[in-house]
Amino acid sequence: MAPRTDFPPIRACLFDMDGLLLDTEDLYTLCVNLVLEKYNKPKLPWSVKAQLQGRPGPVANKLFHDWADLPITHDEYTTQFYELQAQHFPGTQPLPGIEKLLGDLGRTRYWEVRKDGDAATPDPVNVDKENVDPSATSKANPSTPAKTPHRVHIALATSSHETNFRLKTSHLEELFSVFEGHRRVLGDDKRIPHGRGKPLPDIYLIALKTINDSLPAGEKPITPEECLVFEDSVPGVESGRRAGMRVIWCPHPMLKNEYAGREAEVLAGRTGQAGEVDLHQLGEPNDGWAEYLPTLVDFPYDKYGIAIPSVKVEQDPVMLDSSVIGKDETIQAVETAAA
Repeated sequence: MAPRTDFPPIRACLFDMDGLLLDTEDLYTLCVNLVLEKYNKPKLPWSVKAQLQGRPGPVANKLFHDWADLPITHDEYTTQFYELQAQHFPGTQPLPGIEKLLGDLGRTRYWEVRKDGDAATPDPVNVDKENVDPSATSKANPSTPAKTPHRVHIALATSSHETNFRLKTSHLEELFSVFEGHRRVLGDDKRIPHGRGKPLPDIYLIALKTINDSLPAGEKPITPEECLVFEDSVPGVESGRRAGMRVIWCPHPMLKNEYAGREAEVLAGRTGQAGEVDLHQLGEPNDGWAEYLPTLVDFPYDKYGIAIPSVKVEQDPVMLDSSVIGKDETIQAVETAAA
C-alpha cells in the first residue's frame, strides 16, 4: 500500500523507558544470566528476550520462568532476580541522544508561554537551526517544515512498576523532571485494567489522557494521530499502533537482528504479540505510520512538524518565571495528588 504522508504535526510524544531512554536492557540480561548461571542453565537468547521486552514485569517473569525450567519456584526466582536488580539498576544511564531529545522537547513550552502571544511565525533568533532538516516535509508544503510552532507535550508510559522505576531513576531526577508527575503512567498504575499491559494499547491511551486532562485552557484535545510513540520493544510498537498513534522503533541492535527481514511486520504491529485480539487495531506494512531509527541522536524534528526553540530561550524571563511556566499543570498536579 502507498504510505500515508498527510499527517498533522505531532503535538505529543509518549515515551517508553527501558531500553529506549535508559540502558537497562543489557543490565536485565546480566541479572537474568547470573540466575541462570547459578543453576547451570544456558544464557538467555535474544529469541526469548525479545518476547519479554516491553511487557509488565509479572508477565515477563512468568514467560521467562516457563522457558527456563529452573529448579526453584517462580517466587524464589523473582526474589533472586529483584535482589540482583537492586545491585545493578542504580547505575543506569541515558542512552545516546536522550538528554538532548528530552531537553529539546521540554523547551518547546516556550511557544506556549511567550508573552507576545504571537506563535504564528517563529522568531528566527529563537529557532534552533541545528534541528532544521532541509529534507523534512510538512503537511502544508512537502519541501518545508511546518510554520506554526507549538508546544509538544510529553508523557512517560513504562511497564516498570513504581518500585523498579524509582530504583532505575532516583539518580536521574533532572533527566526525568521533564515528565510531570501526573504525566507518568507506570506498569502498576491502577488505571490500566488487569491483563491490559503492552502489547495492548491501554497504557498509551491513558498517557494521552493524562496530557489532555491537563492542557491549558483553550487548547484543543490532542488526538492519537497527533501522538508519536517512542519504543524499543516489539510489544511496545504494537501497543502504540493499536492506540492509533505514530511510532518510532529504536531497538537494541541484537533485537533488530532478531527481526531482520520482518521490519515491516514490526512497524505495522503485526508480529502477533497479543494473539488474535482486536486485529482491526493493527496497521498495515509500509503504511507510513511507523519508522525505524537506529539511534535517537539528531532526531528529525522537522519531519514531524516540530519546531525546537533555541537554547537561548531558556534565559528568557518567561521561561524562568515559575508562576507562568506550567501554571495549569501545577494546579492539575496538586488536584491529582489530592484526589
